[in-house]
Amino acid sequence: MKKDFIVSNKIDMSAYTKALELIEKSRYILIITHVNPDPDTISSALALSNLFFENKIKHKVFNISSDLPQNLDFIERFDKITDQLPKFFDLAISVDCGTYKRLGFTLDPAIPLINFDHHKSNNNFGDINIVDPMKSSTAEIVYDFFKHNGLYITKNSATALYVGIYDDSLAFSLGRCDELTFDKVNFLVQCGASPSGIANKLLRRDSLAKYRIIPKVLDSLELFKEGDIASIYAQTEWFEETGAHNRDCEDALDMIMSMAIVKIAFFVRIVSGVSRVSIRSKGKVDVSKIAAIFNGGGHFNSAGCTIDTKDVEEAKQLILKEIFEFYK
Repeated sequence: MKKDFIVSNKIDMSAYTKALELIEKSRYILIITHVNPDPDTISSALALSNLFFENKIKHKVFNISSDLPQNLDFIERFDKITDQLPKFFDLAISVDCGTYKRLGFTLDPAIPLINFDHHKSNNNFGDINIVDPMKSSTAEIVYDFFKHNGLYITKNSATALYVGIYDDSLAFSLGRCDELTFDKVNFLVQCGASPSGIANKLLRRDSLAKYRIIPKVLDSLELFKEGDIASIYAQTEWFEETGAHNRDCEDALDMIMSMAIVKIAFFVRIVSGVSRVSIRSKGKVDVSKIAAIFNGGGHFNSAGCTIDTKDVEEAKQLILKEIFEFYK
């Protein structure tokens, strides 16, 4: 592979070296993005995909569903993502999968797995685990993989990595961003990533349906504990009425968290016949512990889970009960 300079790091980075050695020995690689894919998993996968393509390494980027976030279609090789498993692969790489279940299927245990992730809930399910919950995003960890191994970052990979870091850090607003994160982002810009171009692609291509469903979601707002806790939901029929996609209403939770009085907020909607719950917090409440009660996971201030019910109100009450326990 074409090499760039290697950065020094005091942390033992042997896993990055072992991962590259395994990649270079493999004949065909499957890069796995998580169920209900977000920009971090897609961007991390496509950064690797562009690296492999540029170095003539045979591979596929896989997602269990064909329903991908179309606002990421400007990232090179987005159109190559498939929901069809290849007949043969001798190495798997998971990106941003906080639990093994998030892969969406069961791998042959004989196939080695490299696990790139930054979720606190990750239990090191790979053969090689490159997991750091303190990083802003999985894309930042993939960046470290490039830099530790001296791999050349082209404009296409730089764009993908920038998107993942930008989106998963909520535009660099989360505490997981530090001075090193900004050093990395600066280097990605030097490699060809365009901050304004990426922001325009991510922020200024909304559907009309989004602005039809978000008022309905915001109208469902309920406040508890003198406004410290907030809940919102989306009913299945609202998507049918507006033509909106599930992703069209995700900004609603960030809007609720922008309210000064709200310390914890959660959002319930029905996806594929079950209740998907997103939970956010400010301050000292670790919402990943709440999500873990329902076999979910995530980060200290941002987590999610799935509850096996089609009843939004039932799911809401189950989550509220646990939040009240944590918020005594």
